[in-house]
Amino acid sequence: MTDHAGLEEPAELEPDQGSLDLASPDDTWTAADWEAQAAAVLRKARRMTDEDPDDLVWKKLTRTTLDGIPVTPLGTHSLLDGLETSGRPTRSGDWDVRARVDGSDAKRANEEALVDLDGGVTSLWLTGATDYAVALKDVLLDLAPVVLDGGDPQAFLAYAEGRELHPETNLGVPAADATADLARQALERGIRAFVVDASAIHDRGASDVQELGWSMAAAAAYLRTLTGAGLSVAEAAGLVEFRYAATDEQFTTIAKLRAARRLWTRVLELSDGSGEMRLHAVTSRPMMTKYDPWVNMLRTTVAAFAAGVGGADSVTVVPFDSPLGRPDAFGRRIARNTSHLLIDEAHVAHVADPAGGSYAVEKLTDDLARAAWATFGRLDDGADLDAEIEKVVAERERQVATRKRPITGLTEFPNLGETLPVRDGEPDDVRRYGASFEALRDAPPASPVHLATLGTVAQHTARATFATNLLAAGGIAVSAEPARVACVAGTDAAYDEQGAETAAQLRANGAEWVIVAGQPRDWADDSCAMGVDALDFLTRTREKLA
Repeated sequence: MTDHAGLEEPAELEPDQGSLDLASPDDTWTAADWEAQAAAVLRKARRMTDEDPDDLVWKKLTRTTLDGIPVTPLGTHSLLDGLETSGRPTRSGDWDVRARVDGSDAKRANEEALVDLDGGVTSLWLTGATDYAVALKDVLLDLAPVVLDGGDPQAFLAYAEGRELHPETNLGVPAADATADLARQALERGIRAFVVDASAIHDRGASDVQELGWSMAAAAAYLRTLTGAGLSVAEAAGLVEFRYAATDEQFTTIAKLRAARRLWTRVLELSDGSGEMRLHAVTSRPMMTKYDPWVNMLRTTVAAFAAGVGGADSVTVVPFDSPLGRPDAFGRRIARNTSHLLIDEAHVAHVADPAGGSYAVEKLTDDLARAAWATFGRLDDGADLDAEIEKVVAERERQVATRKRPITGLTEFPNLGETLPVRDGEPDDVRRYGASFEALRDAPPASPVHLATLGTVAQHTARATFATNLLAAGGIAVSAEPARVACVAGTDAAYDEQGAETAAQLRANGAEWVIVAGQPRDWADDSCAMGVDALDFLTRTREKLA
């Protein structure tokens, strides 16, 4: 397992100067033509100047993942030079719609499970259950696979004694705890027994590459354990399921799941074996928000779409209201119907590999696989991933704080007047990406900021709206009435003409701290503009309000 040949580090993107290889032979567009058109749009948006060369658009539009992997703004045939893009196994047919059921309250779990199954769910992910007779009452175990999580596999097998089990039933034991005895019991029953749950380190803040690399290291250790106990590689591979998180970054999610299959195939090849990967995708819990939770429906829909396109065999959509407590019937219905809409209405599952052949996705798949293989190699040789995850967490926090990684409904377009749905029970025990902003919203200041606008509505509306939304992200309301903290919003010309006088008048009316919406001015105590560390700015402002 220490032979990591066949996969290398990803290469950086270079501008493609050739033909775009468009569908029609009459098309003669080149990369330079695209650069000119894209540059014109960026100049209009003031993201480029007239003096900037057109090919700067590659740098401006290329997004870099937290792993440092560039995501191209334009897929071209040259991206596939030297890449292997065929022979990747993927799902065929509809994916399994899997509902997550909290089994801590067995009676309620049973009620939710039966409603979900009646509503079209095709398998159950049962967490924390101990009383299987109650939790699974009237569940047809031969038709609906049950995947355990945190339960007692022996108690489940005893409960299911004499009953036929669906072959995708999984005892849910972490791969790190795999034993030959449990493996043989599962083989006798014709079911699976183990899970490589990479979503667990995703929940800790890991990147896509770290999630993939960790899963392969865990899977390699699992193979060693079971083959060392006498099982064949094929037998061991057939007993395990992989679980990954699907986020609303659709292209990286698609590529991540496709890369996972490629990586597992390579691990099995190096182990002198073969087998297919059983892949379960669950929509990310950290990407969700407690505030404006309705936006979670959009996030999970994009994530479920990406999971389906990426080839997941099973997809779990986390209900939108999970950050508020135990999801209610409406949240669970929306969650399961998300997959049904994608499968039955959008027909996403009717193509075996929708992303296959896409220049951009193939390139990203290859880059993720190569980077993950390098991470797997380090872990397989004894490296510790914790420090690397901490660096990713810190960088993500920085991007969220500066709103370079916006979170709709929380850091962008917050609604201070919303009434949150009430849910019983405890919310998911995971630190969400917007946790720092949620903490500010949890304890809003009692006093608002006085918004002082200069000029006409047309002149001040852009900066006034920007400042209002920024302040709301920290739980701070604005008011037209005088207050201890004031924010001036207008044009640069208005600031030159009236700024100092306005600030003086505000101070005379009781303002102790004056903010300017825009670049710093000598008459203001603070400023806020695009790119500001919003978390730092909001913390300072709240201190002044206190």
